[in-house]
Amino acid sequence: MEIVIASKNLGKIREIREILGERVNLLSLSDLSLDIDVAENGESYRENAGRKAIMVSSISKKIALADDSGLEIEALNGAPGVISARFGGDIDWDRKNLMILELLSGLPAEKRKARFVSIVCLAYPNGRVETAEGIVEGVIAEEPKGKGGFGYDPIFYYPLLEKTFAELSQEEKNRISHRAKALCKIKRFLI
Repeated sequence: MEIVIASKNLGKIREIREILGERVNLLSLSDLSLDIDVAENGESYRENAGRKAIMVSSISKKIALADDSGLEIEALNGAPGVISARFGGDIDWDRKNLMILELLSGLPAEKRKARFVSIVCLAYPNGRVETAEGIVEGVIAEEPKGKGGFGYDPIFYYPLLEKTFAELSQEEKNRISHRAKALCKIKRFLI
């Protein structure tokens, strides 16, 4: 079974391939010489993931898999949420992470609760669409730690392992992350 990953985010593509790669033949947009940009301006992760998967499936005539995910911080009323990638404007991830830390400056750990949410969507050429959700709970660290991962991983602290996501090995992260949880749920549709 061939599935096109509807993303240009190399970190997401790597994680998806590592989690699902043995079950299916995963293709990137570049593998198919496709240059597709889908606006992620929906009001929910589900809407954004669905748009991406449906468009890529429609153009490629293959099953497409898309993920939309974000960081939700309780003290910020769920922000950055669905706009996580665009939060703070067109700045790099180090600056986005520092911006979050500045907004939470002085708050104790119990007020720094956060979660990563991932919605994974499979869209089939016949119009069938399946979705799955994954959530992982944590807290925002006092400072960035770790060199692995991408995005908000250096500031997302996972208490059960006493590490930020950026301090985890890829294997550890792929067992517990929001994306891994959503992908594990979506596997049942890959039979």
